[in-house]
Amino acid sequence: MSKAIFLSLLSILLLPLHTFASERVGDWGPIKDLKDPHVIKIGQFAVNSTTQSKSGLKFVNVVRGEFQVVSGVNYRFVVEANDGSNSTYKMYEAVVWEQLWMKSMNLTSFTPLLKNRFL
Repeated sequence: MSKAIFLSLLSILLLPLHTFASERVGDWGPIKDLKDPHVIKIGQFAVNSTTQSKSGLKFVNVVRGEFQVVSGVNYRFVVEANDGSNSTYKMYEAVVWEQLWMKSMNLTSFTPLLKNRFL
């Protein structure tokens, strides 16, 4: 086998390894489809699980999201919610830890955001 062919094949085989190595476990990555039903479900869970939901806080939308692979998956969302008192929505940062194989979700944090402050 010629040296040029060998090097070409080697580079083709090693390119995917480089791509995967650049995305390390523990790094945050963007969620590309915020309309995905599973993303919506987690956003709803976050709003419904907060103590503020007892005062009428209702989920509206996931505005932005990231995920992090750990022992499960952490999801960090900016969600819109409405408390029913007026027609304006408020933004919150929610972090949910999910272990899909255990069918468990845990709301880690839920914090109101100042206007125009996103992830």
